[in-house]
Amino acid sequence: MIPSTDNSLNADTAAAIAKKLSALPVSPGVYQFKNRNGKIIYVGKAKNLRSRVRSYFRNPNRLFGKTKVLVGHIADVEVIITSSEVEALILENNLIKDLKPRYNVNLKDDKTYPYLVITNEPFPRIFLTRQVRHDGSTYFGPYTEARQLRSVIDLLGSVFQIRGCRLKLDNEQIRAKKFKVCLDYHIHKCKGPCEGLQSEAAYNRMIAEVVNLLKGKTSKLVRSLTEQMHREAEALRFEQAAELKLQIDGLKKYAERQKVVSTDTLDRDVFAIVSHDEDACGVVFKIREGKLLGSQRMYFANAGGEPPEELLLKFLEKYYMETPDLVPTEIFTREAVPEDERKALESLLSTKDKGSGAGKSVRFVTPRKGEKARLLDMCSENARHHLEEYLIQKQKRGEMARENPALEALRKTLRLENPPFRIECFDNSHLQGTDYASSMVCFVDGKPRKSDYRKFRLTTFDGSDDYAAMKEAVTRRYGGSLSGELPLPDLVVVDGGKGQVNTAKKSLDALGLDIPVIGLAKRLEEIFLPGKKDPYNLPKTSPALKLLQHIRDEAHRFAISYHRNLRRQRTLETSLTEIPGIGEKTAMKLLRRFGSVEQVAEASEKELAELTGKKNAAAIRKHFLSHPERSGGPDNRETAERIVTIP
Repeated sequence: MIPSTDNSLNADTAAAIAKKLSALPVSPGVYQFKNRNGKIIYVGKAKNLRSRVRSYFRNPNRLFGKTKVLVGHIADVEVIITSSEVEALILENNLIKDLKPRYNVNLKDDKTYPYLVITNEPFPRIFLTRQVRHDGSTYFGPYTEARQLRSVIDLLGSVFQIRGCRLKLDNEQIRAKKFKVCLDYHIHKCKGPCEGLQSEAAYNRMIAEVVNLLKGKTSKLVRSLTEQMHREAEALRFEQAAELKLQIDGLKKYAERQKVVSTDTLDRDVFAIVSHDEDACGVVFKIREGKLLGSQRMYFANAGGEPPEELLLKFLEKYYMETPDLVPTEIFTREAVPEDERKALESLLSTKDKGSGAGKSVRFVTPRKGEKARLLDMCSENARHHLEEYLIQKQKRGEMARENPALEALRKTLRLENPPFRIECFDNSHLQGTDYASSMVCFVDGKPRKSDYRKFRLTTFDGSDDYAAMKEAVTRRYGGSLSGELPLPDLVVVDGGKGQVNTAKKSLDALGLDIPVIGLAKRLEEIFLPGKKDPYNLPKTSPALKLLQHIRDEAHRFAISYHRNLRRQRTLETSLTEIPGIGEKTAMKLLRRFGSVEQVAEASEKELAELTGKKNAAAIRKHFLSHPERSGGPDNRETAERIVTIP
């Protein structure tokens, strides 16, 4: 029998699901639940697909909260068979990130956390980044606080002589003497690999020491450097020995600052997760050689009704799937991890750990008393503290929205569950189908947040097509790299009417996103809703309408500004910059001085020479004498005048 809380799921649908359940395989894999519209609303993994999927439909009285609501909306089931539980775990993680199903527990991407990266190049660089690229580089993190990461980078700079330049070094260019040492070499912060003063092998040995330090292997590194210092001293290379002594002293000071939380020297990760209603916070302590290197926290949404062990499992999977860090020897958890999931995680971790060799054994431990249990208590207390802070900030955001009459009016008008604290608006700009550009502006609490503005140069279609333009802009914002860079809005506004609104809604639906969308048409200031034939009119004095007008006008201004820049570049490239020797900067000088391309063409060679030199002046005169039709006219003059006045 198929339980249902949705009356629209008829007997035919229930019979179709029952038929699919009877044919499910006993293999490991991933299952997907769909609603009556064919949209995927939940993704899960299983060691035995038949047993796991059937468990949702056996006894409706044993279902609670979110799971009961989920089952009531299931209209179809699809499965993907995998060869192992590890493959199922990886596939589930990727599908959840791509599809963002409504009923899955989701990691809150409120910000992009920083990483420390060691680049994959002959003489690696070390710096802070917020983007993990699959280019062979080594990443450490993520770090919760950028300040914490910068202090680590400062420490590395004080202990090791790592190059800070951005030169693309390789042995061929070094042999060709293409580079010169900079100030860092003279103040002993770099050993000058750019001039061949430090070999690649020696530089890579130093990078290996940096990796050991970042992995928490401080004592091992100190022993290695001490042995090396003694060898240098015995060989009477006292200057090199003194440099090593300074490194050792710096490492010892760093080790003294680390908090000792365990009497043994095992590497451990300690996990704790605390939930409240729909929100949860997980914290992991990274303990290396008995010292606490740091902690990381993650926030989860849509966690209501999930048992603690399920939330913990999601936290473990998220952390180890997305954190390119050294795998520990032991993992401490408050709740015991189910055996099947534990084996899948152990298999994943044993293959992932490159630093300790394949096949490393990872133990899951659930301490009940003593020093190890106190570690879990401390981790849980941190998770509780961070969740309380998060809930306070969340409440503040809601109060701020309620205090803003325009946002509250928008909530009531559009019948939203909460005031639209974050609003993003799109507008397109072009000139007869050329130089198509789109803008996205962001307002938070009714005020512009310019750091989150984005602009798009549209290239996927030809001619004048506002619908295609809207589709490309919305898809690139919410389906491309920006989807992880910026948080999702509470409301999307488009500058346009029914067609633009429906196009934006279809683009969001195709990405699996359920975000309210409205359009604001300029002529009568009417509000259009997706799928609605007639627009909605707000009173001219409504604070909600005034806010929407402000957002729409800002998007229009931003789009026009970017469009003009594109036209300026194209105009310069097709008029003055086609003259040999005249680049964009010189072309701009000419336009500012003479006002238009026509006036440049009519200027004397002497006047041109004062600005560009005799050779370029002769080239300009020759160009316009041989191409009089390119000297412009009313249209070109108007364009040039507008170009000159661009701020």
